[in-house]
Amino acid sequence: MVGLLDLVQKTMTTPHPLDRYLELVRPTLTRGSLRAEITHVRRSAVGSVTLTLRPSRQWAGHVAGQYIQIGVVIDGVRHTRCYSPVNADGRRDRHIELTIKAHPHGLVSNYLHENAIPGMVVDLEPAAGVFHLPEPRPERIVLISGGSGITPVLSMLRTLANEGYRGRILFLHYNRSPEFVPHRQELEAIAMQHGNIRIEFRYPRTQRHAHFGYDELEALAPWFPDAQTYVCGPPSLMAAVRTVYEAEQLGDRLHTEEFVLTTTVVDPADAEGTVSFSGSGVAAENTGASLLEQAESAGLSPQYGCRMGICFTCTAVKRSGCTRNLRTGELDSDPDQPIQLCINAPVGDVDIAI
Repeated sequence: MVGLLDLVQKTMTTPHPLDRYLELVRPTLTRGSLRAEITHVRRSAVGSVTLTLRPSRQWAGHVAGQYIQIGVVIDGVRHTRCYSPVNADGRRDRHIELTIKAHPHGLVSNYLHENAIPGMVVDLEPAAGVFHLPEPRPERIVLISGGSGITPVLSMLRTLANEGYRGRILFLHYNRSPEFVPHRQELEAIAMQHGNIRIEFRYPRTQRHAHFGYDELEALAPWFPDAQTYVCGPPSLMAAVRTVYEAEQLGDRLHTEEFVLTTTVVDPADAEGTVSFSGSGVAAENTGASLLEQAESAGLSPQYGCRMGICFTCTAVKRSGCTRNLRTGELDSDPDQPIQLCINAPVGDVDIAI
């Protein structure tokens, strides 16, 4: 069958690939590309939208905690972003559920929050990421999240509940106020139905989560030193949790997923040299910003996804020069090496092959 399709594509569909004709019949009917149709749209929490997607037959599913990359066309331009499914893994109907928070300057999140409707089709990439539950399951689990960081740990919780997990679970979530918590009623119902699962919400006045500490965690789950802990949220929450676990020498039991890129600040006054994009014949003075931002400022449109160094969509070859990893501060001067544009900045003269 595959050989026949190859023959059809080569001899009967010139000048377009087979997928371009199949999508005229049904947008999700493709031979090679992954796509998904939005079947349900729900706006039950302030500032968030929950989408149910029906993926094409190539979809292989996800493991709770992983993320997927979707592509959305806005004003004729395709934009890609990474989101973590909130549904339990192993869903029988193979559908994907995404809860997306509309961020103040988020182009795609705001577009979907305002414009998503049933029947809309988005591009889809296979699930990826190492932030997920291990096999076999730990006997004790702590799940901590803040704001939109709830999505991967909610998938974990739903999966464990569906499996009839008998170990102890603490699910601790921080948000601005109750109406901003997506799936809050479901979470409360899970706690009522499963005596081994404790659900706790915290609504601090600010997003710094300054009151989180050892005493807070010990009061809610005195067994936490023996647990595996999974945390996803804003940098302040991540830092507070990491401080507790490092102080208790429990760093090997802490697993994190960042959804906000925290970078080392580079003063534009300290930036030197020229950034050359040799594949396009464009050059510009180094501003100290990420290579992705500098490429865009120079009028180029390199492919990118999450802009956080997770999806590797923006990888390009550095021909020469030195770059600084904005997340770790590490310098790299090796030539002809693939680097991620969104999390690397030039140090002096740099040549990028885009």
